[in-house]
Amino acid sequence: MSTPEYDLAIVGAGAAGLIAADFAVQIGARTALLESGRIGGDCTWTGCVPSKSLIRVATVAHHARIAARYGVRVSAPQVDMAQVRAYLRSTIGQIYAPTEPENLRKKGMDVFLGPTRFLDPHTIECGAQRVGSRKILLCTGAEPRTPAVLGLAAVPYATYQTIFDNDRLPRHLLVIGGGPIGCEIAQAYRRLGADVTILAEHLLPAEEPEVAAIIGRVFEEEGIQRISARASEVRRSGDAITVDSNSGSATGDLLLVATGRAPRVRGLNLEAAGVGYGDHGIEVNDRLQTRASHIYAAGDVLGGPQYSHLAGWQGFQAVRNALFPGNKRGTPEALPRITFTAPEVAQIGVTERAARDRSKDDLQIKSFDIGRVDRAVNDDDHLGLLKIIARRSGHILGASIVGDRAGEAITEISVAMCNRLTLSDLASAVHPYPTYSTGVQLLATSMAVERSFAGTSGKLIRGLSSLWRHAVHTAPL
Repeated sequence: MSTPEYDLAIVGAGAAGLIAADFAVQIGARTALLESGRIGGDCTWTGCVPSKSLIRVATVAHHARIAARYGVRVSAPQVDMAQVRAYLRSTIGQIYAPTEPENLRKKGMDVFLGPTRFLDPHTIECGAQRVGSRKILLCTGAEPRTPAVLGLAAVPYATYQTIFDNDRLPRHLLVIGGGPIGCEIAQAYRRLGADVTILAEHLLPAEEPEVAAIIGRVFEEEGIQRISARASEVRRSGDAITVDSNSGSATGDLLLVATGRAPRVRGLNLEAAGVGYGDHGIEVNDRLQTRASHIYAAGDVLGGPQYSHLAGWQGFQAVRNALFPGNKRGTPEALPRITFTAPEVAQIGVTERAARDRSKDDLQIKSFDIGRVDRAVNDDDHLGLLKIIARRSGHILGASIVGDRAGEAITEISVAMCNRLTLSDLASAVHPYPTYSTGVQLLATSMAVERSFAGTSGKLIRGLSSLWRHAVHTAPL
């Protein structure tokens, strides 16, 4: 069997692999893209695309249900989950279409589909094909992490990989896990009309405490029940599923397990390639290079933060490092993340606690309620906040935004952090009104003014201002 030779072989065709392959082809590298499952990865099939589509449907139902609050009277929404599933599948199809194998091949790459494993450091078997390459990039993603809960293996349950194929609205959805996936789907199903109980010690544990508190209050207002403890046992009686914890039990007819994701490394035969890995994923240096110097890895398989936008960025950086002289860091200086609950939760950089652990004296931290943002008032967005953590120099270290358009507003802070802009830079830029981004400007302005009037320089400014006002008032007309 002949082994074709490539400049770059990319294993995994999710967000990281697709962006990496596009870039490699554009710079003239002979590129092979290998995928053992479906092109598009979790994001297209079981992640970002169907989840945000489900949230859209749930939002429509929610708005219909509360329309009378605004003087609009409509009948109570009736949810057809089979039609909801059809809508989800239609959005998946639209986003998948440009990445179908034939469309990728038209771009100039070779696409191989089938189970994939290393035969030696430079040779990969994909189905019945053998692919040889000078450089290799691993982007195999992650899969659901199963918690150690007694009885779980004997009970039917959904994960993010299967929940979007559901075609019935349950009477009561049970969710194990309070992270972004669990929170998004819990709220969506509640808005569609199901009773929902979340079992988790914390909601959004990676976020600022006040952010998690807001989401907890929103969930309470919307009727989502919560047991603040880990699930300890699961049992089934007929169609009923009961989840026990040391703080109580809940019974429902559909169970979602959303307790994180584990890097997908099984079956790759990484030992044959000399690639180190562990429970936390493939081991790389800060340039995304594995122990085998010609093999790189990017995205969720590294076991770090798992976001499609990070995976794509790392895929690009890995190709840059593999095929060009010099090295680029594989970790961005500022990584935004968004949880698409309502309101949205967006965060970038460090939290207040992490900032204070690093430096207690050189910090300026300020926040205000979303109600100070006029567009939020217009949109009845009454629970939320904006918070910025900065150095006394005005350089931003982190930020959190909770609001209906938090994901859009955080982008401005991401650009500022990546380009080392200051609070004064954000404050001085003209922002369109009324938008959520004006809230960023208001907060940045307030912090910049406070900084200007602090310390010795502040005393000098106030002194000069006082002299100027005196001169104006005493000058002859």
